[in-house]
Amino acid sequence: MTRVQFAPISFAAAGATITTVLGVVAVYWSQSWVPGVGWLAALSYLVISNVLLFRGLQQRQTTRFGPANAITAVRSTLVGVITGIVVASFVAPVPIGLLVALIVPALLLDAADGWIARRMNSASELGARFDMEVDAFLLLVLSAYVAQTVGVWVLAIGLMRYAFVAAGWIFPWLRRQLPFRYWRKVVTAAQGIALTIAVTGVIPVLDILLVAVALALLIESFGRDVVWLVARRGEGE
Repeated sequence: MTRVQFAPISFAAAGATITTVLGVVAVYWSQSWVPGVGWLAALSYLVISNVLLFRGLQQRQTTRFGPANAITAVRSTLVGVITGIVVASFVAPVPIGLLVALIVPALLLDAADGWIARRMNSASELGARFDMEVDAFLLLVLSAYVAQTVGVWVLAIGLMRYAFVAAGWIFPWLRRQLPFRYWRKVVTAAQGIALTIAVTGVIPVLDILLVAVALALLIESFGRDVVWLVARRGEGE
């Protein structure tokens, strides 16, 4: 009988606590109440993400969570708080300083979890998937925020990965395992940096240019993967 993995529960509880604390900070910082929709979005993300994590652990019948996954879980908690603030921004002003202060460590921790997994020889399929999903959702949330000022075309950054997954439901050959390419990590990092700079809104013209370049890099990266998959779609059938 497989033992139940309780580590994610701890991180879910910690996430709810951190969300509450940062929400109170946001209230005092912005001198206004955080809209209920923001709280709902943050808590919904934390609940759904941890349920999916539980499901992944059960499917793989694992009893290990590991320090790398723990870091990813902390980063996921930050993404939950960021999600709440971004959703709240659609109905009320939000403190940009607080938002950026949350985004930066979320991006920095993205490098830490992978490094620790390799250093401790604890890399796993679940950990890689967990890390990738957190990355993808963070980019979606940031692109939604930036789209409010730069334009809806920015949403292409956040939606591209999900469109690729949806296409895989229609064309099974798109679900083939892709070879490792370090360039994907570079491109993902570029998206996060460009969107974070755009969130600050310090130099509007530069923001548009950086985000446009980031989107071009993302299109190139996905395009290269699609070309590789098309060339091999008949193999193994």
